[in-house]
Amino acid sequence: MHGPVSPGWLLVALCAATGAYCLLRMRSSVEEQRRAAGGEALMGFGMAAMAVPATVFTPPAWVWPLCTAVFGGAALRALWAARTSTHHLHHLVGAGAMVYMAVVMAASPGHHSGSGVPVVTGVLLLYFAGYVLLSGARLIPVTAGGGSVGWGDRPELARACRLSMGIAMVAMLLTL
Repeated sequence: MHGPVSPGWLLVALCAATGAYCLLRMRSSVEEQRRAAGGEALMGFGMAAMAVPATVFTPPAWVWPLCTAVFGGAALRALWAARTSTHHLHHLVGAGAMVYMAVVMAASPGHHSGSGVPVVTGVLLLYFAGYVLLSGARLIPVTAGGGSVGWGDRPELARACRLSMGIAMVAMLLTL
C-alpha cells in the first residue's frame, strides 16, 4: 500500500481483526450468515495483506496475479449468489475492488501513487463512501428477542465488521 507506514499498520490490524471476527461468525447456526462471514473473512484477510506498507515489505511479483485469481473467483461466487440475495452484490463490488487493486499493484511494482485509473478509483470511492455512510446510519444496536445470542449471530457486530471493512476500503482506494 502507498502512503505512510503508521496508517498502513493500523489498516492491517483493523482488517486482520475484522477477518478474525468473521471467522468466528462462521460458527453461526444460520447457513446464509456462515456463507457471508466466509466471504467477509477472505476480504478482511486479503485487505490486511494488501495494506502492509510497501516500505516494510514488497511482495514477490507472483502475489498479485494470485490475489487477482482468488478475488476474481470470489467475485464469480458473489455474482452467482446474487441471484438469491441482493446483499451479495456488495460482495461482488468488494471482490471487484480487490481485483482492481491487485491489478494496479501488479502494474506499479514500485508502488507509486496515482497509478490507478482515476475514473474507476473514483467510482469505487463513491460507492464505498456511500456504503460507509449508510452502514454507519444502520449501526443502531439491535436488541435480542430473548435467549442467549452467540458471537456468530450478533447482528450489530456483523454490521460493525462490514462498516470497518468499508472504511478500510476507502482508505486503501485513496492511496491508489
